[in-house]
Amino acid sequence: MKTVIFCLAMLFTHITSAANLPDKHGAIDAQLFVGKNENQPLVVGFGGGEGGNAWASDYWEKTRDEFLDQGYALLAIGYFGMPNTSQLLDRVSLDAIYQEIIKAGKNPLVNGNKIALIGGSKGAELVLNLASRFPTITAVIAIVPSHVSFPGITYTMEHSSWTFEGEEVPFVPANERIIPAVLTRDLHTAFSIMIEDKDWVEKARIEVEKINGPVMIISAREDEMWPSLMMSEQLIERLEQKKFPHHYEHIIAEGDHASSLNHFSDIFTFLKKHFKTR
Repeated sequence: MKTVIFCLAMLFTHITSAANLPDKHGAIDAQLFVGKNENQPLVVGFGGGEGGNAWASDYWEKTRDEFLDQGYALLAIGYFGMPNTSQLLDRVSLDAIYQEIIKAGKNPLVNGNKIALIGGSKGAELVLNLASRFPTITAVIAIVPSHVSFPGITYTMEHSSWTFEGEEVPFVPANERIIPAVLTRDLHTAFSIMIEDKDWVEKARIEVEKINGPVMIISAREDEMWPSLMMSEQLIERLEQKKFPHHYEHIIAEGDHASSLNHFSDIFTFLKKHFKTR
C-alpha cells in the first residue's frame, strides 16, 4: 500500500449476503514493532479503504522506524484485505480490534496505559469510532476523516463498516442518487450526496466527545475522495459544542487527499506535547 487513500475501486466487484457475516469476521492482522527501551507508549496505525496492513508494509518502514526512534512502540493493524482476515470492509469488529490492542499492550516493553491511534481516510473513521467507545485509548490522530460512519465497501453497501458488541454501528446509507457518481468514480460527489440526508447523519455521527484524550484532525482542502474538510469542521464543531475537556486541533492540508500525509512533523509535535513518552 502506498497511501492511506480511501479507494472504492472494488465497489462493484463483490456481493455480500444480507443474512451472513463476511468470512473471517473478527479476524484481525496485527503486527507489533517495538524498540529496545522499556515503558514504550503504544501507537496503533490503520490504513484506509484500500485494505491490507499499511503500517507493516515496506513503504511505511521509514515512518514506522521514526516512531520507534522517538520512543513509541507501533502496532500495525490490517482489518480487511489480508490473507488471514475478511477480504471486504464489511462489518469489521471494533471489539476484535480492541482486543488486539490490549494484547499488544501486555508486551513487557510496552506501556499498555498509553495508547494512541492513528488512521487515514476510512482508517480515520475507524479510529474515531474505536476511541469514542474504549476509554483506555488516550490520544487520536485522524487524517482526512469523516464525522459519521458510512457503509461497508461491498456491492450492495447495505451494511455498516463496523460492529460493536455484536451490533452494526449506525451508518449513513447509500441511495440511488449516488449511482452516477460512483460509476464515474466521482467519490467526492457520492459521499457529499449521502450526507445531505440530515436525519441519517444525526443517527450516524461519531460521538467524538467521548474520546478520553487529545485529538488531532488533519483534513485536505482539495480532497477529491470525500469532503474531509467539511467533515472535519463538523467534528471540531461537535467537540466545541460538547465542551470537550481535552486538547484538540485541526490542520488543513493545502492539497488533495494524499497531501494530508505531508504533516508527519506536526503529528510528532502533537504526540510529543500531548502524548509524552515518559
